[in-house]
Amino acid sequence: MTKKPVFLFVLIGTAVGSIPCAAQSSPDLAGILRRIENLERENQALRREISELRTIIGVDAVGSAPETSIGRIEERVQIQERRTEELSQTKVETSQKLPIRLTGMALFNVYRSGPRTGTSENPVFAAQSKGRKAGGGTFRQSVIGLEYRGASTFWGGKVHGSLFLDFYNGGERDFFTYARIRTASIELEWKTRSILAGLEKPIFAPREPNSLSQVGISPLTGAGNLWRWQPQVRFEQRLPLSGATELRAQFGVIETSENYPGIQLPAGAQVERRRPGAEGRFELAHSLDDTRRIEFAPGFHFSTTHVGGAPVPSSLFSLDWFANPWARLEFSGAFFSGKNVAHFGATRQGFSFLPDGRAIPVHSHGGWGQFTFIATPRLSFNVYGGQHDDRDADISPGGISRNMAGAANLMYRFAPNVIVSFEAAQLRTTYLGTGIRLNNRYDLALAYLF
Repeated sequence: MTKKPVFLFVLIGTAVGSIPCAAQSSPDLAGILRRIENLERENQALRREISELRTIIGVDAVGSAPETSIGRIEERVQIQERRTEELSQTKVETSQKLPIRLTGMALFNVYRSGPRTGTSENPVFAAQSKGRKAGGGTFRQSVIGLEYRGASTFWGGKVHGSLFLDFYNGGERDFFTYARIRTASIELEWKTRSILAGLEKPIFAPREPNSLSQVGISPLTGAGNLWRWQPQVRFEQRLPLSGATELRAQFGVIETSENYPGIQLPAGAQVERRRPGAEGRFELAHSLDDTRRIEFAPGFHFSTTHVGGAPVPSSLFSLDWFANPWARLEFSGAFFSGKNVAHFGATRQGFSFLPDGRAIPVHSHGGWGQFTFIATPRLSFNVYGGQHDDRDADISPGGISRNMAGAANLMYRFAPNVIVSFEAAQLRTTYLGTGIRLNNRYDLALAYLF
């Protein structure tokens, strides 16, 4: 420590001696003095840092460290090494050197269903005829996802997106199952607007109930929840109205999947399998505080189904909402009214035929609602139900006039990423001309989030 003042004097002498006498004007001397003062301040700062470091690591005046200090240092080094190893294990590297995150859920379900399940492992309608009670266990509803984020692009936009897969295809009796794309998206986002291309839920129906029993298909399928994932391109504009209120407008073009297994087509008639459609949604959201929020959103859809070369219009108006005026209680749901909505995961009858062979759309309305009670940070209860109601005049005898479903579940977190859930549900399906059929289902689920 005694060599530093000598070093300063040598530095000063060198600095002064290297300047010609003819150039030693008063401004130059003032600059040299300022440099000397800066060097002295830096020297004092270095002394303080060295003294603080000695105090932290427990080094005494002659440079020896007590055994306790050495132990603490070694422990810190080991902790740091373990953290480095964990980071290297969780790191996912892409060919483009951009960040990507692996996420998803390993989900195991044990279930027991009533005798009106038909041929489905997870039925959405109560079958007309009785069969054997069904039960079993499955991992097929597990989900694997990738979330990625890219560099900035033109006009300061950010690129991000996701890809989620599950193993629900293949059927419960097949020894081999195969991966299925659930949702996928590539989104270009700016501060107040974004453009998304992907496979997503309908723009007008972004919400769904909370359930670990029905994951391969959305809860309340065919009973008020319009959910089927479809290719789409959407534009979103966000308009802050005040500090706590925002309006979000979404418009998009989608591709519908025209699949009607429950309809007997006339001889020679065919349905065009893919059709374009237009959708929109306008959400008004207001934040009461950091945790409480109210959201309210009307929406719409328009498209045309081609049946045997003849157009059958498809249109609907929707309304969805979310509110948690109390921190522990949430209320969410959706409502719709329209015609020919089967291609959104509703009942199988989007249109029917008149005696002269002309196809007409089936008029429908329905919706769902859910109450969630958050008892503790680990325990929550969900009660939800919904219905899909088709106009009887538009359907043939034996068709589904109304389909209702209700369920209640509890979810408990054994750990931040481990959830166990028990759910009880009932289907209540009304067939035109044959009456009501009931079917119960019970499900125990264990989920590991990663």
